[in-house]
Amino acid sequence: MARCLRWPLRRSDTYWRFHRTERETSSGLAATDEVMTEGISKTLRSQDWFGRADRQGYEHRSMLRALGLPDHVFDGRPVVGICSMWSELNPCDVGLKELAQHARVGVLEAGGLPLEFPGLPIGEPLMRPSPLMYRNLASMAIEETLRSNPLDGVVMLAGCDETTPAMLMAAASCDLPCVLVSSGPKLSERFRGHIIGSDTVGWRIEEHLEPGSLPKNETFELETAMSCSIGTSNTMGTASTMAAVAEAMGIALAYNASIPAPDARRLVLARKAGATAVHAVKADRRPSKILTSSAFGNAVRVVAALGGSTDAVIHLLALARRLGVPFELEDWDRLGSALPCLVNLVPSGALLMEDFDNAGGLPVVLRRLYERGFLDGAAPTITGGPLSSCFEGAECFDDGVIRQFDNPVVARAGLAIIKGSLAPDGAVIRPSAATARLLQHRARAVVFEGIEDFWSRIDDSSLEVEPESILVLRNCGPRGYPGMPEVGNFKLPRKLVQKGVTDMVRLSDARMSDTAYGTIVSHVAPESAAGGALALVRTGDLIELDVNSRRIDLLVSADDLDKRRAQLKPVAHVPTRGYERLYLDHVMQANAGADFDFMQGGSGSPVPKPST
Repeated sequence: MARCLRWPLRRSDTYWRFHRTERETSSGLAATDEVMTEGISKTLRSQDWFGRADRQGYEHRSMLRALGLPDHVFDGRPVVGICSMWSELNPCDVGLKELAQHARVGVLEAGGLPLEFPGLPIGEPLMRPSPLMYRNLASMAIEETLRSNPLDGVVMLAGCDETTPAMLMAAASCDLPCVLVSSGPKLSERFRGHIIGSDTVGWRIEEHLEPGSLPKNETFELETAMSCSIGTSNTMGTASTMAAVAEAMGIALAYNASIPAPDARRLVLARKAGATAVHAVKADRRPSKILTSSAFGNAVRVVAALGGSTDAVIHLLALARRLGVPFELEDWDRLGSALPCLVNLVPSGALLMEDFDNAGGLPVVLRRLYERGFLDGAAPTITGGPLSSCFEGAECFDDGVIRQFDNPVVARAGLAIIKGSLAPDGAVIRPSAATARLLQHRARAVVFEGIEDFWSRIDDSSLEVEPESILVLRNCGPRGYPGMPEVGNFKLPRKLVQKGVTDMVRLSDARMSDTAYGTIVSHVAPESAAGGALALVRTGDLIELDVNSRRIDLLVSADDLDKRRAQLKPVAHVPTRGYERLYLDHVMQANAGADFDFMQGGSGSPVPKPST
């Protein structure tokens, strides 16, 4: 067999085609050759691989025949990739393996050829130093897989926090039709009769209980309750927010955000997504036609109505730059800051994602925003219809979960973008999760040089800190840590918690986990490791926060700051090789999405020249 496959390579393509046709007419292969050279869709990328009647065409088809593919699948039908972030390293994404099989069925039913391939698994629970550091790597790997292979479109199966933006950034860069399907939130959790949002309860326990104060059996019981099923966090954290953003931007199907991971309806959603991807290829519905300025505006307003994650700021800024869409940090404030939070979910509210789904899911939120004039219902979607078709007829089954405008969870819940001498390029705060009295606050700083320094001193009884102090954490930005970890919602000093303190202003160049809560100013730009003003703060300095005025200022004279700046020493963290070095050499600041400077703009999806 090996000899038969090798010998035609020494002859001309003309001879090879003639020889195969003459020799194999009785087997039907001559008819196959005819189909491949006549009547095929010349617009499909995949046909430059599979629609050829030359040596390379035979080679490409032959390789895939090892999968058991029959002749007719090479007849010019769309080839749709199924890219999955499935990994046992992250239970959030374990359900994607089953979703991939249902997406495959959907592709086949719509007349496409599905080919599954893995993405780079990234996840919040286990990765160090930070999964955000690997978002760019994952997007690059997926982009290159899409561009270098015979794919006409793709179904993207995402889950945990950074996987959704990584996939959308990849699809946007090479501009292939894509449909995103999220793994879905885990089921609602209870611990001894109480609702416990995954991860959020962990922050509360860390702040209000002494280490080891829970008996071992109760600790294990709580751990089990916090992970009662596969799926992403069941609060309005980053994973749920980004799943909702994809739905609101029209690149995911209706109810993508809310259907629980173990629910059979999510399997149906994956199946529909497979079919939708095939139709999108035929209609040439590319991300550049869907992820427009209107889509970004809709996403901002939906994040506000959900009380959504501040991580969405970074991810959408990066995505916009891949597409060339004019969308800046200030747009978050301009478009969404005055909107109310309508969804009563942890951490801004009290309930969980399963409650949100039972109440009607994101289509209800979209409809309520649209009816008040806050949503562009004409924005295009991957289905071919306008966004309004995705929420037409949406009905709310529980106004206590999805509130009316006249009875919001928080009256003004959009993310606030604040600037000032301490954050010249901006910082982010989520007022809906903050303590109202602290939104205007002036106090002295208690500075921590990094998260290790913080953990070594925060519970020291000799730490000089007052309830009104402002806790400052630096060297945790994109370059400083590296990777901008979710440590911005750092705990309060134990000695103050024991006195009844429940919140303090916390300020950093890190991200915060949006399953958390509190008066937290994060994403300070420029970061301290890049020479930002945060690097100049000293314990005892006065800092003034005024969210209403969108200001955060360091009340130190310019002369003193100049002297401090002259004494700054460069960050010593200098890797010598590998991805970390690439990352540190090219990562941009939070206000630019923490993407790589060389990844701005799209690459397109040209067919690579075949080898000779």
